[in-house]
Amino acid sequence: MMDYTKYKRQYYMPPEECLDWVKKEYVDKAPTWCSVDLRDGNQSLVIPMSLEQKLKFYELLIKIGFKEIEIGFPAASETEYVLCRTLIERKMIPDDVTIQVLTQAREHIIRKTFEAIKGAPQAIVHVYNSTSHAQRHQVFRKSREAIKKIATDGARLLLELAEESGQNLRFEYSPESFTGTEPEFALDVCNAVLDVWKPTPEKKAIINLPVTVQLSMPHVFAQQIEYMNKHMKYRDSVELSLHPHNDRGCGVADTELGLLAGADRVEGTLFGNGERTGNVDIVTLAMNLYTHGVDPGLDFSNMPLITETYEQCTGMNVYERSPYSGALVFAAFSGSHQDAIAKGMKWREERHPEHWTVPYLPIDPKDVGRNYDADVIRINSQSGKGGVGYILETKFGLVLPKKMKEAMGYAAKAVSDRKHEELTPDEIFELFKSEFEGLSSPIHLSEVHFEQKGDKILTHVTSSYEDEPSIVTDAIGNGRLDAVSNALKAAYNLDYSLEVYSEHALERSSSSRAIAYVGLQWPDGRMTWGAGLDSDIIRASIDALVTAVNNK
Repeated sequence: MMDYTKYKRQYYMPPEECLDWVKKEYVDKAPTWCSVDLRDGNQSLVIPMSLEQKLKFYELLIKIGFKEIEIGFPAASETEYVLCRTLIERKMIPDDVTIQVLTQAREHIIRKTFEAIKGAPQAIVHVYNSTSHAQRHQVFRKSREAIKKIATDGARLLLELAEESGQNLRFEYSPESFTGTEPEFALDVCNAVLDVWKPTPEKKAIINLPVTVQLSMPHVFAQQIEYMNKHMKYRDSVELSLHPHNDRGCGVADTELGLLAGADRVEGTLFGNGERTGNVDIVTLAMNLYTHGVDPGLDFSNMPLITETYEQCTGMNVYERSPYSGALVFAAFSGSHQDAIAKGMKWREERHPEHWTVPYLPIDPKDVGRNYDADVIRINSQSGKGGVGYILETKFGLVLPKKMKEAMGYAAKAVSDRKHEELTPDEIFELFKSEFEGLSSPIHLSEVHFEQKGDKILTHVTSSYEDEPSIVTDAIGNGRLDAVSNALKAAYNLDYSLEVYSEHALERSSSSRAIAYVGLQWPDGRMTWGAGLDSDIIRASIDALVTAVNNK
């Protein structure tokens, strides 16, 4: 039995009500994005990336459009240090991109970090120390003033070394474990650091508030951020940054509410890679903005390539249901969902609306490099007529009558259920042909001739039943198909009514083929179906009729 009584909340509410964020409907502009894939994401891998993999990942981040990239903790390992030097010495840092490096607020680590970034055209030096109640009492066993002094000493050393280097550097400070820190103490430490740096609107400092461990519901975090936003010194000279982890599964919610509460910047990773349950997923955040008509400032138009590169470099897999990026996120197996999507797509073709509103698809899959045939309508034993009909129409040009779609849907469900497998579009097309096209047994027509008799059509039909000798049957009808139908009824004592007939061209040219569909109603209430394909529509119609009869 799980003992819930051993736990209690470890977070701290602000000393005042902070609920202005509640009044805002949505995030109306993109934050400054900082990728921490090469540092936070990398340190969480079972096998950290090699230099070559890091360089490949770095180039991907540049292509996506990140302008700030935390490349590592140069004082922590040789690979991290070499990556930093490689980017600088090979001049791989574009003019509009700033690398970021992380360092603890410890003198020898800070000095090693400055060695690593020597010669960088621009860089952010990110210094941190832990401020939480638990860390102060259990790990450092230091007072609040001692913890604050660690932060301010580190801030002074950054300022001193930056002045010595003469480089174009910005500073960032993180009160690590912010979510477990009393908000008024976190504010005191951050303001003390800012008093050392004295940022200006022209050269802003970054105060980063990390959800090192997620401890509360998102609305509590939003109030913590709003409190910091309202009371932070030099606010017009500070970029207020978020760095959420995902221990409670609320990383995206924390970030979005934190942005409503006044944050300007977000640190995260592609697909949420990071320690424990990961960092916040920047793909999801950016695409959430996109679905609200806000430019995210990042390009995810080739999501399959981004996913592939990420998996190659990290050895991680993108979960099939990861928002926007997973292999199955646009897939509809449910029959009712497929029907709604198919009708929604048809409505778009007819109306050409300005905005995307297709049911069950929050975005157009093509916007992220996916396609409708392979990614949206997927057929298995849960699927229905809408999905099967959509595939046959969009991929193969077959516009089945409504009731025939039902019959084809049941046929596909039965095969998928029996095989316990998903059916590919080609398999569905082959199933259609085997079930509803060109069935010449047990009844086979070898010859059909027509004569005009006033306003009627006389037909001479040569046919056979299984291995029996051929017979010739004459019949009159209102048209050619009706005449052939009457001949079959007479020859084999059949009782049905021709309830459905439709036809359409498959190609638009003088030599285009046509397909005809026939539905027959039998005395016991059953419907049988057939399709015929031929350049001659009469031949196609007769083939469809014979197939429908043979499907009895």
